[in-house]
Amino acid sequence: MYHDKKQINKQFRIIIFIMIICCFLGCNARKKDFSQIEEEDRIIVGFSQIGAESAWRTCNTRSVQNAAADQGVQLVYDNAEQKQENQIKALRSFIAYQVDVIVFVPIVTDGWDNVLQEARDAGIPVLVTDRKIDVVDQSLYAGFIGTDSLKEGRNAGLFVLDKFENKLERSENTEEYINIVELFGTEGSSVALGRAEGFREVLNAHPNYRIIYSKSGDFLRSKGYELAVEFLDMYEDIDVIFSHNDGMTLGVIEAMEEKGLLPGTDIVIVTIDAQQAAIDALREGKVNCVIECNPKTGPEIIKLAQKLAAGEQIPRLQYVHEEVFYETDELSLIEPRGY
Repeated sequence: MYHDKKQINKQFRIIIFIMIICCFLGCNARKKDFSQIEEEDRIIVGFSQIGAESAWRTCNTRSVQNAAADQGVQLVYDNAEQKQENQIKALRSFIAYQVDVIVFVPIVTDGWDNVLQEARDAGIPVLVTDRKIDVVDQSLYAGFIGTDSLKEGRNAGLFVLDKFENKLERSENTEEYINIVELFGTEGSSVALGRAEGFREVLNAHPNYRIIYSKSGDFLRSKGYELAVEFLDMYEDIDVIFSHNDGMTLGVIEAMEEKGLLPGTDIVIVTIDAQQAAIDALREGKVNCVIECNPKTGPEIIKLAQKLAAGEQIPRLQYVHEEVFYETDELSLIEPRGY
């Protein structure tokens, strides 16, 4: 009898122990479930970048990635490698994944209507950044944040006018021209179109300024070098080179120096982006004007994405702050660019 009672007590203790273990495991299971719920509650943003063709683009991507991490936003990233078809595939994969918001840098302005309609049908808001798009129905995307490419082009034109104003006034030859070479970026991109339009908008009222050469260098240093070799052989009397980005500009400087020319002295150079390498060239007198195109837009992009995910309205058009750096500035005051 005593043995039976002892056996029962032992069995009871075992049962209690099992219950405690089950309770503990159950609590852990519930904690795991809660953590999964918290993970599921995180905003998911699909981000399609056009590529990694320059230090500027790499900085832009890093800015978005860092801002997303800081805000606890899950970022699904895709590199389109400069191909629109890759980017459209990426946007469709974001839709299939059911992200909360799509953010993308459009390679070109056209060809987005169908995929953006698919995003709207799926209830996913779209934020366009850096480059603009041209769609029939503007409501297919929530808004744009990025650079004012028209203003960048105007600033370039205004600098050129100011630089050569005295030369033309002193000249007795009314037929004297300021010959300009233009290297623009990706054909069909809003930044290439905007910068070219803004530049011409300023110069069109001044017939003594003429663009004698204008070609796409795809925003690539190697292409800038190739085109510089070409136009330096074609023309002896070039006054200005207007390059739509620093990468192409660095290629131009390399080609000029190989030919024994002094960049910034023999030919005036105006460039856009304001990478560290361009600021260094400005300090060295190899570039005359650097127009900033700010790549560090990540914090603003993620804030707008969070608002869209919460169902809030955002501005249709938002430009980021940008500077212009001139050869006459106190260049030692320019802070390190970080790209």
